[in-house]
Amino acid sequence: MNKNKTRIVSILAALPLLTGCGAFNNSSEGSEAATTAASTAEQTEGTTDCCDDKSNDCCSEVADCCGDDAKAAVADASIGKPEKTDINIGHLNSTAHLLAFVAAEEGYFKEEGLNVTLTQFSSAAELVNGLESDKLDVAFIGSVPTLTFASQGHDISIFGGAMTNGHGYVIKSEFADEDELGVEILKGRNVASVKNSVQDAELQILLRNANIEIGEGDDKVNVVYFDSQKDAFAALSNSSIDAASAYSPYTSLAKSQGYKVVYYCAHEDALQNQPCCRQVAKTSSLTSYPNTYAAIERAFIKAYHFSQTDQDKTIKDVKQYIDIDEDLIEVELYDGFGFSIPDPDKQGTAELKKTIVELGYTDDFDLDPHYNTDIYKKALDSILAEDSDDIYTSLKEHFDDYE
Repeated sequence: MNKNKTRIVSILAALPLLTGCGAFNNSSEGSEAATTAASTAEQTEGTTDCCDDKSNDCCSEVADCCGDDAKAAVADASIGKPEKTDINIGHLNSTAHLLAFVAAEEGYFKEEGLNVTLTQFSSAAELVNGLESDKLDVAFIGSVPTLTFASQGHDISIFGGAMTNGHGYVIKSEFADEDELGVEILKGRNVASVKNSVQDAELQILLRNANIEIGEGDDKVNVVYFDSQKDAFAALSNSSIDAASAYSPYTSLAKSQGYKVVYYCAHEDALQNQPCCRQVAKTSSLTSYPNTYAAIERAFIKAYHFSQTDQDKTIKDVKQYIDIDEDLIEVELYDGFGFSIPDPDKQGTAELKKTIVELGYTDDFDLDPHYNTDIYKKALDSILAEDSDDIYTSLKEHFDDYE
């Protein structure tokens, strides 16, 4: 097992310890894969006593292929022809959305019979508007805004994951002489953040746990809200702003410019392993085009696998969309501050929903109508029917335990 495969097995093994925001509460047109699976099943069906001949392709390609149960399993795992093939995906200026970048650059969308266009947006609100106006088919949106928009009656649902952790806050070096001194150094400071964001929710949790109030005064933290992470980061150039929120890759960019890190959420006990960006689509679209979304998910799952086996090429793929130094991309993707996996992590998101209700972001609501795990399960099962290794198997084990 190489070091990349060891990393993913370790990460997924660790997730059950603090799944999602659990710690928060402590305070061609058709899919080639479908064709392959279908033809394998057809080959098996037309073969008699295949297991008497151990050299038979049926037995060498599909484990336990002989027997009705095995043939049915292969057929059940296959994905049908996508109902639509021209797909528009929206993302933010974040290395965390590498699943889409790698799927495009490595040809996984094309393998699934999809013609995909990727477009960068500035905020979650823009992405939701894109979905509801049918300009977008998929959007990578932060979990907190996704939950709040869903609670307000928007026709959106989560069907997969994109990033876990990957956030923090940075501060001007005149106020901190080293990294990770904690939220106490924010007392008496003006801090730029983004309302209705996971970054803001995390800050509020840490301030609450440290008994620090939000507001003006030497013993309080004055939070100044901006419409997007890009705007909040840019505000650091103003003399009136002392610190700012940062998601991937803004934390690394800030460090390269001389700022200090207040905290990485991955290093805070109260913030470990919470879901951040999610794969989001119109609820009605997921129902109308299930094969299309399963094909999209298959491409994301393959991209995830690639990211764990070829770091150098993954970094180059991401740079095509997030044009910063490759060294900074490597830090964001592989230094443990955040990681991108396609698992929808419903349990973790449900815990996060409880937290933001407690913080007053939204009233409580029923999450189930806004969560679709069937698509991810179907996509992953279809890939496992064709091929399996420790990376795919770990995804399956985690999904089964924490759907």
